[in-house]
Amino acid sequence: MSISSTTETKVPEIPPEALPTHLRFLIDARLPPRLATWLVSRGHEAVHVFDVGLASAEDPDIWALAVSSHAVLVTKDEDFLTIRAMSAHGPSVVWLRIGNATNRALIDWFAKRFGSVLAALAAGQGIVEMR
Repeated sequence: MSISSTTETKVPEIPPEALPTHLRFLIDARLPPRLATWLVSRGHEAVHVFDVGLASAEDPDIWALAVSSHAVLVTKDEDFLTIRAMSAHGPSVVWLRIGNATNRALIDWFAKRFGSVLAALAAGQGIVEMR
């Protein structure tokens, strides 16, 4: 399975009107709950694992929720890449490659790259790496 990076030219050019306007996201524990709020404010569905009682859950439990709710999993955890690569089917994973940052800085960083993420998801990428 290839990884589409939002910093590489692998992400296809998709006209803005063809980008998904309503997706469902599950935000992993190492990311701020405000990221879910930001996604909701842009018309998507998003829930943080804290909001569904999975704050201290193991990766398989979080994966199971993403599968059952048909949600794109947004994470900083590389373990989900392995799970996704070993699954014939499963949710897309958006892998954030950002070091320590304030919540505001992380959301600003995410916002600048979000159009490329939507394009990669629209193209059917199973793993989208954000750099």
